[in-house]
Amino acid sequence: MAVPAGNNNCRVGGSKDMNIGAAAERSGLPAKTIRYYEDIALVEPARAENGYRDYSERDVHRLRFLQRARRLGFSVAECRSLLSLYEDDTRASADVKAIALDKIDEIGRKIDELKSLRATLVTLAEHCHGDDRPDCPIIDDLAGGDEL
Repeated sequence: MAVPAGNNNCRVGGSKDMNIGAAAERSGLPAKTIRYYEDIALVEPARAENGYRDYSERDVHRLRFLQRARRLGFSVAECRSLLSLYEDDTRASADVKAIALDKIDEIGRKIDELKSLRATLVTLAEHCHGDDRPDCPIIDDLAGGDEL
């Protein structure tokens, strides 16, 4: 069913469009984030005759999709790819899985890096007397001093 000419406030099934505040509330995203997603063409809400954004249920669903993907650590570029695959009825699940596996590998590398950083800080903290003396291996290391 097409939207009647001159009536941007009604979509298929008679559902009303929402302004950005309502879309923000329904999606759980700040309006600023929604505007950013629009600026980079991840969502493209309709525009009312007055120029205001009109968000549909489909737009809110896309926003929730993006929110969940971002919480899982996917970059904006990866979200764009995932949205494209989501909307492609002929997609191969292998393509989606490949993106997820790449993200898992990236997260694993980050975890390894964080563990290394933690180990370094633990060693530095263990070697610091933590008293009134000015000597501090933590400061020495940050200043480019000798390795422990």
